[in-house]
Amino acid sequence: MMNNVSVLTFFTLSGLNYTVQHRIILFALTLLYYLIIWIVNVVVIITIIVDQRLHEAMYIFLCNLCFNGLYGTAGFYPKFFKDLLSPFHVVSYAGCLLQSFVIHSSSASELSILAVMSFDRYVAICRPLEYHSVMTRQRISLLVAFSWLLPHYCMFSNTMTVVQLKLCGSHIPKLYCSNALLDKLACSTSLAHASVVFFNITIYIVHFLFLLWTYMYLIRTCLKTKHGRNKFMNTCVPHLVSLISYSFAALFDVMYTRYGSSTLSQSLKNFMAIEFLLFPPIINPLVYGLKLTKIRNRVLGFIHGQKENV
Repeated sequence: MMNNVSVLTFFTLSGLNYTVQHRIILFALTLLYYLIIWIVNVVVIITIIVDQRLHEAMYIFLCNLCFNGLYGTAGFYPKFFKDLLSPFHVVSYAGCLLQSFVIHSSSASELSILAVMSFDRYVAICRPLEYHSVMTRQRISLLVAFSWLLPHYCMFSNTMTVVQLKLCGSHIPKLYCSNALLDKLACSTSLAHASVVFFNITIYIVHFLFLLWTYMYLIRTCLKTKHGRNKFMNTCVPHLVSLISYSFAALFDVMYTRYGSSTLSQSLKNFMAIEFLLFPPIINPLVYGLKLTKIRNRVLGFIHGQKENV
């Protein structure tokens, strides 16, 4: 057993107990899926950047949501592709910490961005006359900075306390590294680490409560008029779909990490572990691209223009 973090140079990952033939098929399907994730997110990002009419708060936040999806998946898929083609599933100590930081800071950023987007919809629908005085360029910039800096600060603090832990094992029963599982490898509990985890959980419980309060207020306001219902359907439904998708995916990951059962099949456990890296990154750009008229028309206009040129 390893009782000091200084001698721990790598971790082994588990979960890929498939045959070589199945791994090749999985590699091809996963690569195709990852390319689709990149294409749909990049299309939305470029569309928003190049069209001056889309330089509004809602679309700027959406651009950050798509970019965050690419950032988070980049922390998982390249390493996963390597593991699919290799009989040995190991990751260096530093690489493990980096992967955990990227994946979970992305997950936390997504909730922060969704919270910021819900605030934008609240102001637009419940205080429309004040919208432009509230959602100024400076405030939009501050909200974007908040949605990136706070999650990364929380995860950086978490990672720094994990570095201080003395670990008595090197096996991680998951497809990727996780600070929560590294904590389970610790030889003893750490008050500093437990305090940081509690602080981070509290921060994101507040995020979630804010989202619930916002949507309760939005739904109550929108149900009063037909115009309000139409506005809710056009601008809030995509956000609500993204929120539900994220919530279920995060719930599955927490259930797997904290309460994983040996009675579940390995394939099901793998699915639970990576669901938040599968669905939100592709659902977000698709649901917004199909539902938001300005983005849909801009993309369709570009496609039709290309066809006419050909």
